[in-house]
Amino acid sequence: MNKDLSQLLKKVTQVVVFIVLTAITQIGGVVFCISIYLYRKYDIRTGWKKVVLAMLSYLAATFIIVPVLASLCGREKVIHSDRIKPTSYFTVLSNRNYVKPELNQLLASAEKKLVGSTIELRYLDANFPFFDGFPLLPHLSHNDGKKLDLSLVYETLNGQIVNEKKSISGYGVFEEPMDNEYNQSEMCLSKGYFQYDYPKYLTFGKINSTLNFSHIGTKKIIDALLADHDLEKLFIEPHLKRRLSLNDQRVRFHGCGAVRHDDHIHIQIK
Repeated sequence: MNKDLSQLLKKVTQVVVFIVLTAITQIGGVVFCISIYLYRKYDIRTGWKKVVLAMLSYLAATFIIVPVLASLCGREKVIHSDRIKPTSYFTVLSNRNYVKPELNQLLASAEKKLVGSTIELRYLDANFPFFDGFPLLPHLSHNDGKKLDLSLVYETLNGQIVNEKKSISGYGVFEEPMDNEYNQSEMCLSKGYFQYDYPKYLTFGKINSTLNFSHIGTKKIIDALLADHDLEKLFIEPHLKRRLSLNDQRVRFHGCGAVRHDDHIHIQIK
């Protein structure tokens, strides 16, 4: 292959990798550039050494440097506890677990109201650590530290509430409307909003197929969240809002321009 063409393809590949890593983790692209600089500075050419250096650099940035810098931007990690945990540790590793301190306070308040039950608050995507307006794809609004997705609650066939989920990512396995319930998804898709049910492609694998949606468990979590006046909005699919008898005005439909919310709960603070 022509040397100039080879160099061009290498540069294009590096740009693509930079964009992808930045879109997924916010800091990955920067760490990638730093790693390339270190390869050249220390003449590192062996493939496995490059991979190890890049991984160590990323982990050091994620767990040591980013939390300190994020605090200067008014954001912090979702605080874990006995009842507040990530659905998938990919969320933590990809820096998608940052929120305003007030959102951590909301979770702590809800946690206290769940004492006496076995229910846990399992969170999904939150926000990146830096810069209001920076998109956390594929979400439309998780860009200011004020938003967080939570998993629905499920139960076994004998009605025992568990803290397991139905997909590896936590997204994409929908609690479909019953025959007598309004089908918002069908309506949005019929109007041309093709993206409305696309999370079905983001499960990363379906698991625990025998679990059922827990009416009691999910309603307890939502009631605990609604008890806090700092909660501004809660998005859930209309058929689940009716099924759970949620009459609070803060429980809203998110619009056909978003994606369906019968696989997770979206919350945001003022």
